[in-house]
Amino acid sequence: MEEQKKNNATPWKVATCVLAALLAAVCVLYAVNLANSNVSMTIPGDVESTPVISETSADAQTDALSLWTDTAPLKSELTEFMQAITDESSKDFIPAESRIAVFDMDGTLCCETDPGYFDHKLLYHRVMEDPNYKDQASDEEKETAEIIKTYFETGEYPEDLSIKHGKAVASAFKGMTLDEFDAYVKSYRDESMISYEGMTNGEAFYKPMLQVIEYLQNNDFTVYVISGTDRLITRGLCDGTIDVPMSQIIGSDESLVATNQGDTDGLEYTFSHDDQVITGGEFIIKNLKMNKVSVIEKEIGAQPVLCFGNSSGDAAMANFTITNNPYRSGAYLLCCDDLERENGNLEKAEKMRKSCEENGWTAVSMKDDWTTIYGDGVTYKRNTQ
Repeated sequence: MEEQKKNNATPWKVATCVLAALLAAVCVLYAVNLANSNVSMTIPGDVESTPVISETSADAQTDALSLWTDTAPLKSELTEFMQAITDESSKDFIPAESRIAVFDMDGTLCCETDPGYFDHKLLYHRVMEDPNYKDQASDEEKETAEIIKTYFETGEYPEDLSIKHGKAVASAFKGMTLDEFDAYVKSYRDESMISYEGMTNGEAFYKPMLQVIEYLQNNDFTVYVISGTDRLITRGLCDGTIDVPMSQIIGSDESLVATNQGDTDGLEYTFSHDDQVITGGEFIIKNLKMNKVSVIEKEIGAQPVLCFGNSSGDAAMANFTITNNPYRSGAYLLCCDDLERENGNLEKAEKMRKSCEENGWTAVSMKDDWTTIYGDGVTYKRNTQ
């Protein structure tokens, strides 16, 4: 009988041992996982491995501005700014809906002098070179084109050219549908640059500044382009390069009408099923200086916390950004001081540096702050002549 009891107990003892072993194994695995989640892993020889760096760490933030030199003031300032305003425990925290940045386009995001503005080159081409239009160009348009040519040759921009140019753009492209106008802009955008080898008009964007836009967007900023260039031309030039909606690209304005509207006032005309929207031929406003502040209030309805520009036409926008702002704010103005990689102008660059000192803006040196401007394979031609 005793032998039978012993035999009957054996399976239970075996089961108990197996269960205990399994429980012990589970505990060991749990302990290992817990340890790995709190301390760095080790390799044979008790050499500690490099800990994983968080994507939000300072190093990762700095890498996001890799095309900026380590001595660039913008790089260190913007990195520190971003750490502070994205930290909910910081007094400088800015909620995502208030993280608004505004950028000028010409000379801030893309080449300004080739040997002049993109929209000035576009108008000159339309009036003086386009076989489908030059014979139809008005005397006023031709006169403006000649003034633009002189500006290209001398580098001196006449005070009244902005308004003359705006009116000529409106009249020279009158009657186009928005798709036709956009296609025209993009066709000229694909033409080779005048002053540079290895680059088209549409590729002449400053790579370090595009990196800033991406950096801001990755930190929940809403980015606007506020340009003195015609709104429709700005949209066509930026499309495919700057990843912002068309509603966030704002520029100078010309009238838009319906195809069958004629001279009827918009208050007396109703858009019909047979209509399309076309350019109306009337210049409305040049989006420079105080007009940039006005358009920000009208179309954004909020004060930006960051502003990026390059000229006196951006001064009002820069001051508006940093004046009486409820949030921490900053303004960065580019100085065209690179004569090797860019069609720079040291006199203008020095004038901008002084403006930065006087107004509390941060100066950006294209020469000293950027490791590249347009990337490999692009050469400023006039430097080699």
